[in-house]
Amino acid sequence: MSGAESRHSRRSVLTGAAALGALGALGAAGCTRVASASDTKGGDLLDRLRAQGVVRLGIAGEIPFGYIDTDGRLTGEAPELATAIFKRLGVDRVQPVPTEFGSLIPGLNSQQFDVVAAGMYVNAERCAQVIFADPDYQMLDAFIVRKGNPKGLRSYQDVVAKKAKFATGTGYAEIQYAVDAGYKESEILIVPDQVAGLNAVEAGRVDVFAGTALTVREVVKKSAKTESTEPFAPVIKGQRHVDGGAFAFRPTETRLRDAFNTELHALKRSGELFRILRPFGFTKDEMTDLTAKELCRG
Repeated sequence: MSGAESRHSRRSVLTGAAALGALGALGAAGCTRVASASDTKGGDLLDRLRAQGVVRLGIAGEIPFGYIDTDGRLTGEAPELATAIFKRLGVDRVQPVPTEFGSLIPGLNSQQFDVVAAGMYVNAERCAQVIFADPDYQMLDAFIVRKGNPKGLRSYQDVVAKKAKFATGTGYAEIQYAVDAGYKESEILIVPDQVAGLNAVEAGRVDVFAGTALTVREVVKKSAKTESTEPFAPVIKGQRHVDGGAFAFRPTETRLRDAFNTELHALKRSGELFRILRPFGFTKDEMTDLTAKELCRG
């Protein structure tokens, strides 16, 4: 799952979230004609999308992954990448369908939209519900903490050892990382997104909010009270774990997923993928050769 384009302020994060709600009705209106699942082996969604000329993208209003900007325009690394790939697949338009992050997979499988374009992390639990393209980026975690990091929190193990009050976002992979480190899930404060997490730390309701290194780094830029920690890899069963974010598809739509992967790998080889992602704060360190198959194994 889960920063902002470097030129966006915290205010634009909040405004983007407000615009997301305003566009909810637009997304819902675009879902009134929902095609039924196909019996074709591998699915026929790609053919139908080409005929319609538009693909519906499930987004969660999270900068920089997929959001509505202050001008009401769909943007983010995933929608911009989706635009490039679907054009190569013969689908000229993308349409946003805003929803909560935790509703992305249920919304996909109930056909409210055609693909999840939200930078979603690939993990074994999600792989049991959807199929993923190969990751278009990899990501480490980071914390939002009070200025000076008074509790010295640099890992999930630190959070547990120092009995820190911990928060993360709805549906975030960071929930399980904290639990694996020994934090009680019932004691985790779950908030909607990184902006709410920043507010919780600033208000002293929690000591730390966990998210991706990119989202955390960007959201604290305009905060006088907080800072981000250095990026780190969660330790899972004694091993450092690096996450990868990818597009998700319904399990029946393997033809679309495979066609998407073909174009994604072509963009990786040409360097075009990095050119698309770079304006949203991604660096070459976030480019990856990870595959969905290896991440699905956990």
